[in-house]
Amino acid sequence: MERQIPKNVRQIGNVSDSPKIYVEDYVDTFFTQLCEKCEKAGNGPVGAFLVGDIQSGDDGEFVYIYGAIQMHELKMNGNEYVIDESTWKHAYEDCKQFFEDGEMLGWFVAHPGVPLTPESSTVKLHKKSFPKKNTVFIMKDPVEKDETYYVHKMNDLMEIGGHYTYYEKNPCMQNYMISSRKKNGAFSTETVEDRAAQDFRNLVRKRGKYRKQKRAGGLMYAASACLVLIIIIMGVSMVNSFDRMKSVQSTLETLADRNDTVETREVSGSVTAVTAEEQTDSGQDTEEQSSDDQTADDAAQAENAQAAQEEENSADTGQEAGVETETTTDSNGTGSADEALDQQDTAGDTNGSNGVYIVEEGDTLAIISRKMYGDVAHVDAICRMNGITDGNLIYVGQKLLLP
Repeated sequence: MERQIPKNVRQIGNVSDSPKIYVEDYVDTFFTQLCEKCEKAGNGPVGAFLVGDIQSGDDGEFVYIYGAIQMHELKMNGNEYVIDESTWKHAYEDCKQFFEDGEMLGWFVAHPGVPLTPESSTVKLHKKSFPKKNTVFIMKDPVEKDETYYVHKMNDLMEIGGHYTYYEKNPCMQNYMISSRKKNGAFSTETVEDRAAQDFRNLVRKRGKYRKQKRAGGLMYAASACLVLIIIIMGVSMVNSFDRMKSVQSTLETLADRNDTVETREVSGSVTAVTAEEQTDSGQDTEEQSSDDQTADDAAQAENAQAAQEEENSADTGQEAGVETETTTDSNGTGSADEALDQQDTAGDTNGSNGVYIVEEGDTLAIISRKMYGDVAHVDAICRMNGITDGNLIYVGQKLLLP
């Protein structure tokens, strides 16, 4: 079955060579555990068979390694590696049990103090055991943590400059690691340095900070836009109020100019009209003019009250728009960083019941140890089992093997 190229990956070294090699994260963790066992045991080598498939496409050739089976025994005959029939038999049985559709397409050797360059006898053994093109041979120094990848092509083992580590659901390798963890052991007194994993976690942190800054900038922009809108609405309302006041003033001036013979006199803020010819009708004229003035004043007050109500409604509308904008921004600001990491899920119904614990929000290694074992004495063992150098660098959705 044709496999799609994984998207959730991290690059190790220069991957410009062909074929492109993809190693699943569980397999990489298993290599780390084998190196620990080799370093603890002494100077003898520890080996494993690689399980996966080789595919060709328009973009080139690809090797996917999604499983690893520890060799029952990797012997030495002088400087030559020897894989006997018993080791092959155990490997085929494990492959059939845990990787039914998998193909053994290479091998892995952890050997302290040995140069990471295969001897001619090693090349000969590989060509005999894995004659197919693009099969893989991996050498790793368990002390220095250096590793080198080789591919069988052009009738030789050619060094590959780099590879990818990818993350996806891998129940086959997960079940194999759980079944063999007691045999392989997990030493709680030492730690394994994984700079690539450290860099990957730092990158995730930087992306999270960038998203928070971007979200804050969006909120500031929305608040500024709302403030400008409110100022514009207030300015328009003030201009409309000024026009209304000017119209009222014009009306009053028109009323004052109806009779050229009327003498106006201002007394305590009110206007009283007095004529020379009709003294007897002065009271009636004064009452009519006062009534007109009162009507104009009432109209002006009503218009001013309506303008103030429009300003208040506009301000409320701006505030609601600001809230809506903030809510929308919060909704859009939520990221997909950790999506590739949420695609993984556990094989069991209860978290940790099948030997694998999925990190939940608020978890620390101490909390996980207390949940699973009732105390915090297993923190170092969990670190060793999963190749964690800093217990503060676990993240939500990460799968941890339980010792």
